[in-house]
Amino acid sequence: MKNAIGYILGFLVFVAGIPALMVWMSGRPFSWMPALPWVVPSLLLMILGLALSIWSIVYMKKVGEGNPFDAYNHEVAPRTKHLMTDGPYKFTRNPMLVGVYIYDIGVLLWLQSGWPIVVFAVEIILLTLQVRSEEKRLEADFGEEYIEYKKRVPRYLIN
Repeated sequence: MKNAIGYILGFLVFVAGIPALMVWMSGRPFSWMPALPWVVPSLLLMILGLALSIWSIVYMKKVGEGNPFDAYNHEVAPRTKHLMTDGPYKFTRNPMLVGVYIYDIGVLLWLQSGWPIVVFAVEIILLTLQVRSEEKRLEADFGEEYIEYKKRVPRYLIN
């Protein structure tokens, strides 16, 4: 049951909630069809972002034997038992978040409004604070193995 709660919360916050807030911040009703030149890039980014996040979650469940939702040191779902350094974690220490950011950029392109960028900026700030907190926990859980991994792999896609 705890696993399902983490997945449901993740979906509600990142796939539905933040984009809904972006729509609200745009000050316009949601359009099921953006300006024509933005349809394909928007959809591609949203699909790519969701695919990367889902791949990361599945990989975390199989290899890490845990779940992603650990909010500011409050365990919402069982934490991973194994440090993941391959699969999507080979290129970024936070592939789920990179996927969320790519998805959100697709939403921003779809909306064609400047105000939702504020939501995106706040999301990046809050999630970076969360990641820093999580990194301390991972250092405590996995020690030198995590410290070496941190040296090799960027937090997002670039250091």
